[in-house]
Amino acid sequence: MSGRVVPKLFREEAGAREEKGQNARLSSFVGAMAIADLVKTTLGPKGMDKILQSTSDPKKVTVTNDGATILKSIQPENAAAKILIDTSKTQDTVVGDGTTSVAVLAGELLREAERLVDKKIHPQTILTGWRKSLKAARDALEKSAKDNKGDSKKFKEDLLDIARTTISSKILSQHKEHFAKLAVDAVLRLKGSTVLEHIHIIKKKGGSMKDSYLDEGFILEKSIGIGQQKRLENAKILVANTPMDTDKIKIFGARVRVGSMQAVADIEEEEKRKMKRKVSKILQHKPTCFINRQLIYNYPEQLFTKAGCMAIEHADFVGVERLALVTGAEIASTFDTPGTVKLGHCKLIEEVVIGEDKVIHFSGVAKGEACTVVLRGANKQILDEAERSLHDALCVLSQTVKNTKTVYGGGCSEMLMANAVMNLAQTTPGKESLAMESFARALQQLPTIIADNGGHDSSELIAKLRACHNKGQSTMGLDMENGSIADMTKLKILESFLCKSQVVISAHEAAEMILRVDDIITCAPRQRGRP
Repeated sequence: MSGRVVPKLFREEAGAREEKGQNARLSSFVGAMAIADLVKTTLGPKGMDKILQSTSDPKKVTVTNDGATILKSIQPENAAAKILIDTSKTQDTVVGDGTTSVAVLAGELLREAERLVDKKIHPQTILTGWRKSLKAARDALEKSAKDNKGDSKKFKEDLLDIARTTISSKILSQHKEHFAKLAVDAVLRLKGSTVLEHIHIIKKKGGSMKDSYLDEGFILEKSIGIGQQKRLENAKILVANTPMDTDKIKIFGARVRVGSMQAVADIEEEEKRKMKRKVSKILQHKPTCFINRQLIYNYPEQLFTKAGCMAIEHADFVGVERLALVTGAEIASTFDTPGTVKLGHCKLIEEVVIGEDKVIHFSGVAKGEACTVVLRGANKQILDEAERSLHDALCVLSQTVKNTKTVYGGGCSEMLMANAVMNLAQTTPGKESLAMESFARALQQLPTIIADNGGHDSSELIAKLRACHNKGQSTMGLDMENGSIADMTKLKILESFLCKSQVVISAHEAAEMILRVDDIITCAPRQRGRP
């Protein structure tokens, strides 16, 4: 009797390979847990920072404790690690905060799943228990949520508390009162909108972070043309993206041969006449300020100055887009027909000095919700991290204005959900109850890690916190300043319900996707054939 023939499916000599069953599952677990272990030391108000250094550009250094920023910078080979990174990026896009929490919770869920799989419990049984646990956790979280949208004064206090909680784990924590007020004022100007493009953040070296301020209006980091007025009232703004430099032939490889210097002078004169006709067409729209995405050369700038029109060149693309948005203008590239270009309006344009740099300040813009946050700091790394921290706070606040429910932070909500899941497990027969208990343990790991990062005795603190919640004291959480248990209502540690809920949902979905894997196939690279 001949032996069984195993068909060869993959070209292993070309680089293809396959991992099956337990090996595939173990590889996925290890990759995901490695990502969670990488970022978990950054979790909480006492979390540590990471230095990210580029291999291609050694001068490029980033210092951050933002989970999404850290995970975006690494390129893992492990497929499960890539899934976790993508989940963290999605959390950053949807909510703006909780990027570290979602990666850590997914990693802890998979750590628990690995123990259950070792006990010969099937992944599908684990997933069934997890789904029931997720529903119980979300119901408990929603039941504990508060909503003060009917009282504007209380709701503003809630927003300030959320801003303080969000900023407390960032580099801005030492000035959290100042930046919380700044972030809330900026978001309330949006009047319920979630379009954060209306809030412009600029960074200027010098001073301390407390010197940062919120300015009502728009600031463009450019300079006004030479010899032009530095202050303009009731401005009509034409925003354009058009070439205003014609002293070179823009055809690759083109050459012009002439027989004399007079011919060269004739070419230059014709270019001048062509530019003068273009400037005349622009001035037919009667703007008092012309802002161009591209360069404005000396001759057209001279023509604008002569016509009494302020000209600003080389405004970066993001700046032009935001400026058009807040002034109500449209970005134009052709100017043949007068009246077809929509101009923007602004009460005052003036040149001001911030630190050592001259910038252009637009006040009284058409979109009244527009504002600019000017960040000050000692160096580029501090300013970059301050911008990321403030952006996270602005994202969470803008989403909270839309979805006004709030929940308590400091590990209180996680312990509340864990208790609800554990109670469900006690009434559930069969192996699913083991999966539910593992889900509850994973949730309890978040406050445990927060306590560990603060240098406190997590075993004692979590035991006390669990006992308080079992007694019905459902507002108790971690007080990281004193290393004890405290009432979150007194400490005013609040978080957005949407953010907390999204963390649990996204972490569960990512962990479920990875747990379902039983086969990893690495395809061979495509071979290039010679023509």
